[in-house]
Amino acid sequence: MLVHRKKKERYTVQAPLTSLIDIVFLLLVYFLLTTSFMTEEAVTVKLPRANSSAPQTQKLITVFVDEEGRPYLDGAQMTFDDLAGRLKGMIGQEDRPVVIKADRQVILNRAVRVMDIAKEAGASRLLLATEKETGN
Repeated sequence: MLVHRKKKERYTVQAPLTSLIDIVFLLLVYFLLTTSFMTEEAVTVKLPRANSSAPQTQKLITVFVDEEGRPYLDGAQMTFDDLAGRLKGMIGQEDRPVVIKADRQVILNRAVRVMDIAKEAGASRLLLATEKETGN
């Protein structure tokens, strides 16, 4: 009489994929949400440095002045006359501060001209944006 041994089934290790998939989706949602809050500026300017710069939390109107002295509003380049009209419409009855982000290489006269235009358009507060100085 022949007796055959029963073959033992090999145990395979299986990692639970459900929790791994949950973690991957949570990370995906986290990165999608955090990157949506990062805003890219339409115009690349190198802001001047200052030791006492502080973040602003109010709703602001931002005017960029590039290194050539051209003003930009809402990412669109415009003439100084067009800028005055657009700022009057945006400021309206609200007391919204106007931030001027001028490149550090821009001729001072151009930045001051943009400040004058904003003041004539009815801006009660003008802010000049700077970067926090790092190091020495």
